[in-house]
Amino acid sequence: MRPDELPPPLSGPALWRARDWGPQDRYTVHLNHRQLAELEQAATQWLDQGKTIESLTYGSLSLPSLEAELARWQKQLLQGPGFVLVRGLPVRRWSGPVAATAFYGLGCYLGNPRPQNHAGHVLGHVIDKGLDAHDPNVRLYQTHERQSFHTDSCDVVGLLCLKQAKEGGDSALVSSNTIYNEMRQHHPALAAALFDPIATDRRGETPPGLKPFFEVPVFNWHAGYMSTMYQRQYIDSAQRFEEAMRLTDMHHQALDRFDELANDPELHIVMRLEEGDMQFVHNHNMLHDRTAFVDWPEPSRRRHLLRLWLSSPQARPLPDVFAQRYGSVTPGLRGGFDLPRSAWCAPLEP
Repeated sequence: MRPDELPPPLSGPALWRARDWGPQDRYTVHLNHRQLAELEQAATQWLDQGKTIESLTYGSLSLPSLEAELARWQKQLLQGPGFVLVRGLPVRRWSGPVAATAFYGLGCYLGNPRPQNHAGHVLGHVIDKGLDAHDPNVRLYQTHERQSFHTDSCDVVGLLCLKQAKEGGDSALVSSNTIYNEMRQHHPALAAALFDPIATDRRGETPPGLKPFFEVPVFNWHAGYMSTMYQRQYIDSAQRFEEAMRLTDMHHQALDRFDELANDPELHIVMRLEEGDMQFVHNHNMLHDRTAFVDWPEPSRRRHLLRLWLSSPQARPLPDVFAQRYGSVTPGLRGGFDLPRSAWCAPLEP
């Protein structure tokens, strides 16, 4: 794409800067006692009936006092600023299965869960497994290293914090639409370079018959939406494959400028996820990051989050090129790993 062919400047609530939010308490949603009691009862009844977590679907947990709130969350995710932070799940008081069922059941109101790996895990565990972040077959969420700003393989990613790290491990969010506007205005040639089919490493999670990398531009203009796909470390490691498109000096400059903007304190916000906090993020116009962390020496205290990958039936249209990573571009059925539902599982331990 030539700089004079760039899509128009973007507008709307998905464009924001750090100053638009202020302290974390201003944008945190707090669940009340009635809502928590209803959620606990619904999750407990589901488990008491002998039903599995992965069999939950939209509306499986009856939550009349939360219906209006959940509809507002979905609108805020898909049509608004692109994230929701919810505080209040009593994960210390509730059992592990009840907390996981409640989180998964809430997520089903925001989208259909998708498998996060070849093992069919629809309930993921974000925990340091002591793996080497420099190993090209290791996914960074399995380490204690910083992840850097990136998108996940789904419409919406959800996290539930079970335990915090001793130090660090904070979450950062930035609007990729704001980054596009900044690059378009000040560095149009660099913005245009990010519409090229840049290769991204699959890091050992390659579906049968496909390349060990996918070739999706960072910026994707389709049906009036700008959708971003990005993970810098995986872009860099994809260069190990001879058949991957070579990154030019222009590409490196564009990626570096993209990173500089994402890391600009004037553009991103940083939040601390406390025990019981849930965070939901829209991947197509948002990037999320996790800072490096130092964990507790005791295994029982180590940082641990549950994760959901969700595909919303109400999500925006995506270009066909996203099928390289999402398997499909059909809303409600895209993202994650394309496995039969019989292969899905929701392990309660990492």
